[in-house]
Amino acid sequence: MTADLDVPALSVFVFFFLLVTVMGFVAARWRRPETLAHLDEWGLGGRKFGTWITWFLIGGDFYTAYTVIAVPALVYAVGAYGFFALPYTIIVYPFVFAVMPVLWQAAKDKGYVTAGDVVYGTYGSRALELAVAVTGVVATMPYIALQLIGMEVAIKALGLRGEFPLIAAFLVLAFYTYSSGLRAPALIAFVKDIMIYIVVLVAVAIVPSKLGGYGAVFDAADAAFKAKGSGGTLLSPAQILPYASLALGSALAAFMYPHTLTGIFASSGGNTIRKNAVLLPAYTLLLGLLAMLGYMGHAAGLKVTSNNDVVPALFKTLFPGWFAGFAFAAIAIGALVPAAVMSIGAANLFSRNVWKAYVNPNVTSAGEAQVAKITSMLVKIGALVAILVLPTQFALDLQLLGGLWILQTLPALIFGLYVSWFRAPALLAGWAVGFVAGSLIAWSDGLKPLHTLTFGDAKLTLYTGLLALAVNIVVAVVVNAALTLGGRNPAVAAGR
Repeated sequence: MTADLDVPALSVFVFFFLLVTVMGFVAARWRRPETLAHLDEWGLGGRKFGTWITWFLIGGDFYTAYTVIAVPALVYAVGAYGFFALPYTIIVYPFVFAVMPVLWQAAKDKGYVTAGDVVYGTYGSRALELAVAVTGVVATMPYIALQLIGMEVAIKALGLRGEFPLIAAFLVLAFYTYSSGLRAPALIAFVKDIMIYIVVLVAVAIVPSKLGGYGAVFDAADAAFKAKGSGGTLLSPAQILPYASLALGSALAAFMYPHTLTGIFASSGGNTIRKNAVLLPAYTLLLGLLAMLGYMGHAAGLKVTSNNDVVPALFKTLFPGWFAGFAFAAIAIGALVPAAVMSIGAANLFSRNVWKAYVNPNVTSAGEAQVAKITSMLVKIGALVAILVLPTQFALDLQLLGGLWILQTLPALIFGLYVSWFRAPALLAGWAVGFVAGSLIAWSDGLKPLHTLTFGDAKLTLYTGLLALAVNIVVAVVVNAALTLGGRNPAVAAGR
């Protein structure tokens, strides 16, 4: 990509970025409550978001700027393996349909704002609550950093260099999130999703026609993978099980993150969530079309220094400047929505399950909201510093670990919705073993998401997060059984 400033692209980009900036600050007056000095209002939008708002919001923070950049980049690099994101989004929606309304009802009835609240309310264990809260915050920060990386890629494609443009965009995000809370990303999500749909639909209609059709696109991609000696447009038999385990593990982890749970808790009711589980697969279609851009990069003969540059390079090469600017604006705005929701979700966890639980149990609702606002700023600053100081790959590696870590909170958060057998010490032991063992396995594998188990001559390759979750559940069951057998001891019987 050229480093020269693309004035038409920059002009369109600035227009749409200013538009959503104004919307972000106006959002403080949208459906304005009596006060935003309450986590229910600042952090959950009053729990009143209906079907369409929830659809755009969850879609907005689930399908992120880095998704727009990373999924095509992965397909460009490895081929069919990169499409694992499609079955995982198909798997996740039945899970959302069945489980999330139950979780929403528990949160609504008891006034829970976070996963930590749910866990403490179910088990009465501050230690388990803290484990879930800290895991949520730690797993979210590199995720926010990746949104800023996606924004950085779009800004550089405009010909802008240096750190100032990214810092300026970050400041905009930080200030309107502080002032408007969850209402800001909810309102902006309408614009962001419509823009992304326009960009993708235009791309999949126009780009193949410029490259000789879809047959030529697949042929070019297949030839590129054969020349490279790795990857392909079809999965090999050995890849099928790892592919399936990645899809399943990613699906189970997706709605354990604070930002996706924030979208669930902000919904107006269980039926709203069920309707969204039916409607959200439209984003899976969008994701499949996005992934195809990776193959189109090969057909266009692109040679990029980083796989992340494939989508911007494709638009710069095949479209006029004004539409490229529109596409880059969609990518950058696509970073603002999830980054805002992620920072709010992490801030809610810290304010409710760390500050209130350990620092100031008597904090007022207004004080709790203020702590969350400040925390949301600090979380975003931490993410910004991470991508300015650390190598980009480090943020990506941490995000891969983040998925493994957040998956370990599933038993504590979900099991108690359906069974009362588990006790807090058992779930805490399972979380600790799964967290530590999974991290060590991932580290030994060079932070790759897959791990190979060897049984004599047989080898089994699976998603590391799923292996860690299996260990987590086994440990929780064994420890809980031991506690149950020792239940005649009044002290043991009393411990949840």
